Amino acid sequence: MSGPRMALILALCLAYAGTSFAASMARGVVFEDMNRDQLWDAGEMGIEGVPVSNGREIVLTDAFGRYEIEVPEHGAIFLIKPTNWATHMDELMRPQFFYMHKPDGSPEQEFPGSEPTGEITESINFPLYRSVEKGRFRALLFGDTQPDDQREIDFIAHDVVDELIGTQAEFAVVLGDVLNDDLSLFDSLCGTMATLGMPMYYVLGNHDMNYDSPGDDLANESFEAAFGPSYYSFNIAQVHFVVLDNVHWRGEVTDPDAWEGGNYIAGLGRDQLNFLSQDLRLVHPDRLVVLMMHIPYNHPWDENDKAELFRIIAHRRKCMSLAAHAHYMQHDFVTASEGWPGEDEHHQYINPTVCGSWWTGTPDELGIPHTTMRDGAPNGSTLAFFEGPNYRLDFLPARRPKSYQMNIWAPEEVHIDDRGVSEFFVNVFAGSERSKVEFRMNGETAWRPMKRLAAPDPYFVEMTATQGSDDIPYGVRTPRPQNLVPHLWSAVIPEVRTPGSRVIEVREHNMWGRVHEARRNIRFK
Repeated sequence: MSGPRMALILALCLAYAGTSFAASMARGVVFEDMNRDQLWDAGEMGIEGVPVSNGREIVLTDAFGRYEIEVPEHGAIFLIKPTNWATHMDELMRPQFFYMHKPDGSPEQEFPGSEPTGEITESINFPLYRSVEKGRFRALLFGDTQPDDQREIDFIAHDVVDELIGTQAEFAVVLGDVLNDDLSLFDSLCGTMATLGMPMYYVLGNHDMNYDSPGDDLANESFEAAFGPSYYSFNIAQVHFVVLDNVHWRGEVTDPDAWEGGNYIAGLGRDQLNFLSQDLRLVHPDRLVVLMMHIPYNHPWDENDKAELFRIIAHRRKCMSLAAHAHYMQHDFVTASEGWPGEDEHHQYINPTVCGSWWTGTPDELGIPHTTMRDGAPNGSTLAFFEGPNYRLDFLPARRPKSYQMNIWAPEEVHIDDRGVSEFFVNVFAGSERSKVEFRMNGETAWRPMKRLAAPDPYFVEMTATQGSDDIPYGVRTPRPQNLVPHLWSAVIPEVRTPGSRVIEVREHNMWGRVHEARRNIRFK
């Protein structure tokens, strides 16, 4: 490095280390941390063009990696990770790309938040590390881990996480309801998820809030103390990911009889919408944008917020959304009837939940409940594949073979005189309206089409009849079946002339051209 350039870097180091700033502005440097000590040392170069945000505005670092931005009264200053750069991870694999500014700390609530940071008196510098991000990569997607206690965190470890250790992925994300109200368990849950050995991102869910907060402004204090800002964005290769906080807390509920699941609605607020609008202006129109939130579009929303969100993303050529919250799986193709203003449908994938149906159902030999979701699908996760603007989503059932992608429900025995009246049903867990589902019996050459219908899964209905009555202890009792399962197909069992066993074969061609198959024996008499 030349003498004059070294002298300039040294001068900047001294200037930024020793300057006292007015409380209204934050300044600092985004730099390449060559020795990985998280400190901006002499000889370490600033990085130009990195976006830095205060949750409302976004600025870009200059040629020396410097930025200046207004300080939020009680919030975060964070960078937007560029492609081919990595952020520091803490011991629980949580990305450290932010500074939480809480001058007076969090208010006293049932679950603690942040300690007082005081006013900003020195530069806020962000280290980055060079990283090679291949254009083709994978990510693990988890819906609602949602443990009540340490026992259920252990369920998560052994039912879902253990079998995924060693998965090659750029990152994993929990799409909200990280916990089930007991916010003292954040670190314990994160410790289990960290064993996956990859960066772990966490989305805020309605069960991750401080319920004793008088309003939304202070409802995320414990979450932010554990994870940092509740909304932000980052880049991996050619894909831009945006984490959204779409749970709007409407105030403490003092009457338990008025709780009815919580005093919240899906919404974003003006600051977050401003951030998203500015953020996406920095993203090339041909890049895939992936929004990651907790509450899906088909649940109650602040309609103005949803309309503004749709307006912001409608012009994107490639954009899709990920959510959880529902405890069922669904590919939702949002259209004009739901307020979507774009020319093409918008794809939102409602991810399966890790906790399934809140860890209910008969325990197995290991003491882990089967926790089948309300749509009859097993609990599990999703492996997402990304390449340029294209993506594919593969369902991973918990402690089942990857090939277990559907369940065939049929009577055990059919009388040969019951000609053409007995039906069977197929629940294609990750199926959608774009799936093609067919069957054949006894090795027929021709495949017969199946009819997609919206109804409860008869397999789960039957299960609920034995595990859903009120005299079964809560925690074992399964929830009510989903009324309209969107990935259920049916067909009439073909006629046979002689008694004996037959095999029904079913196959699905999904929206990405992947083929899944299943078989089931039926006995005729």
